[in-house]
Amino acid sequence: MDADRNLELQALDAAAQYAKDWLSGLEERPLASTVDLVTLRSRLERPLPTVGCSSESVVQELVELTEGGLLGSASGRFFAWVIGGAVPSALAADWLVATWDQNAALFDCSPAAAVVEEVAGDWLKDLLELPPSASFALTTGCQLAHMTGLAAARYRVLERTGWCVANDGLFGAPPIRVLVNEQKHGSVDKALRYLGIGSRSMQVL
Repeated sequence: MDADRNLELQALDAAAQYAKDWLSGLEERPLASTVDLVTLRSRLERPLPTVGCSSESVVQELVELTEGGLLGSASGRFFAWVIGGAVPSALAADWLVATWDQNAALFDCSPAAAVVEEVAGDWLKDLLELPPSASFALTTGCQLAHMTGLAAARYRVLERTGWCVANDGLFGAPPIRVLVNEQKHGSVDKALRYLGIGSRSMQVL
C-alpha cells in the first residue's frame, strides 16, 4: 500500500514541476492562445475512459492536451481583463488550501479555516476603513460578489418600505431601481435576474 500511495503522490511532484516551468517562462510565452478551437477539441474530446490510469498520467495528459490553449493572464504583460497575477506566496497558499480540503462554512467543520476567514475579514475592514461591526463575505468571484451585494441591498431597501423579503418573498414587493453606469460588468445583469429583481430595474446614469 505504501508503494502504491507513493506512486500516486508523484502526481503532486509532477504538478509542482509543471507549475514552476510555467511561471519561469511566463514573460517569454505568448499571451494569446496559439492553437484554435478545432485543435483543442480534437485533443480533448474523447470517450469517457472505462479504465483508470495513474494520477501522474492525468497531470501529464492535462498539461500536454491543453498546450497552446492557455492565456498568459498571470503575466505582467496581460492587459485584456482583470484576472491573474497571483504572487507565488498566494499560489502556494492556494495549493495548501486545496490539500487540506477543509469546509470553512462552520467553525466545527474547520476551526482554523473559520478563524483565518475572520481575520481576513477584519483586515479588509481595516484596510477599507469600514466599521469593525460591518459584516463581510469572501466570495468565489465577481458574479457571486454582485449576487451577495445586491441581495443585501435588496433586503435593506425593501425593509425600509416595511417589506421583509425573507418572510414575504418578492411577489407584490415594491419595485427596486438599480443605478449602474455604461461600464458595468455583465454579471450585474445576471445577478439581477437570479435575485428576482430583473434586468429592467437598471437605470444607466
